Amino acid sequence: MDLKTKIQTETKDAMRAKDGLRLSTLRLISAAIKDREIAARTCEGEGKAMSDADLVAILAKMVKQRQESARSYEEGGRLELAEKENAEIAVIEEFLPRRMSEEETQIAVDDTIAELNASSVRDIGRVMGELKSRYAGQMDFALVGGMVKQKLL
Repeated sequence: MDLKTKIQTETKDAMRAKDGLRLSTLRLISAAIKDREIAARTCEGEGKAMSDADLVAILAKMVKQRQESARSYEEGGRLELAEKENAEIAVIEEFLPRRMSEEETQIAVDDTIAELNASSVRDIGRVMGELKSRYAGQMDFALVGGMVKQKLL
């Protein structure tokens, strides 16, 4: 079952279960997917369906936005709003691939650097681009950027 179908099925299940928070989060996901599909249609014309990799990128962006919002709410003393953002993050992360451990991330970084024959700081962008295309949603790219930079210095 592809990711989009899984999200639609989970939305129906949340409606049946009358799970308000889960349902609203799933509807936000569906709206973000629809927005991206509409933008792709207007830019590229008719055609191409979104791949699971595209959907993972959308979900990863949604998680990042909510993490930033939760941090802002916590700093502002709005803990109830921060809790809501964290609950939405939990629902969204159900559809993301499993996060790689630090060791797995290190191995992936080393392999990618070796495959691309990267040897200097100038290659950081190329390595990061390849990692993002291969491991979208599986790595914390803020940490990975530091790893790549350290390896190539």
